[in-house]
Amino acid sequence: MFIVATIALFIAMILVLIRLFAGPTLYDRVMALNMFGTQTVLFIGLLGFLTGRPDFLDIALLYALINFVGTIAILKFFRYRAIGDVRRDITEADG
Repeated sequence: MFIVATIALFIAMILVLIRLFAGPTLYDRVMALNMFGTQTVLFIGLLGFLTGRPDFLDIALLYALINFVGTIAILKFFRYRAIGDVRRDITEADG
């Protein structure tokens, strides 16, 4: 049963990769990348269950956190063109 779930998840990952490269907008690509990261977390969890290694769940949780922070960082970069604090010039604030 878990083999079937792994195969279905792998097929879904391929479909998400097609969506990632097809676009058409930036937000579609970011959402597809986020979905691929979530599916990777599921894949790591299933792989850990199939091989009998429960420590894979720790790796999956760490990857989920990295995926979340990465998605927020990408969206912030494309909105503000900077990752750190966004500061405006004094001339922009006065004008």
